[in-house]
Amino acid sequence: MAETIALIDYGAGNLRSVENALKAAGGSPTVTADPDLVARADRVVLPGVGAFAACMGGLTAIPGMVEAMERAVRQRGAPFLGVCVGMQLLADAGHEHGRTPGLGWIGGDVRLMTPGADHKVPHMGWNDVVPTGDHPLILPGEAYYLHSFAFDVANPSEQLATTDHGGPITGAVGRDNIVGVQFHPEKSQAYGLAFLARFLAWRP
Repeated sequence: MAETIALIDYGAGNLRSVENALKAAGGSPTVTADPDLVARADRVVLPGVGAFAACMGGLTAIPGMVEAMERAVRQRGAPFLGVCVGMQLLADAGHEHGRTPGLGWIGGDVRLMTPGADHKVPHMGWNDVVPTGDHPLILPGEAYYLHSFAFDVANPSEQLATTDHGGPITGAVGRDNIVGVQFHPEKSQAYGLAFLARFLAWRP
């Protein structure tokens, strides 16, 4: 029986491009705003672009969705992937126009990057993915980034990769069955599709 891959539809702008990339990587995602389906899913993917507060607001506006994610991912251990702002929402809080609480699955805060005059914000374009340890999903390579805020991870062991933009910034986070990437796999061509294929085969 085919796995259920719940791609959460909460108004995130990159939903369809992530759906197409998952299909190209060999998956059959189900785009859904149904908490019951998410709670039962074999894998859960949270896309996201834009402002932290707006994305968190969209997620919490769906009755029962955060609880369904908790049941699937934190209680049952379904593999989880957060993409861009979907990764940032794993944090304790985002700091854009004040403090907005996040999911709190990975300790830390999301703050505006201040890389210095030589590096513009947003951080946009191709840049390195530099693994900080040994994780089956995170391999060295180049991926496409587009963001102005970066995840300041509280526990160094939960920072899976960095990239350089006027100094090291978080490229990926994770622990146990949870992984999140700051880069856009759906825009990262061969590297991104290979990453998604590894996620679809991952048995944490």
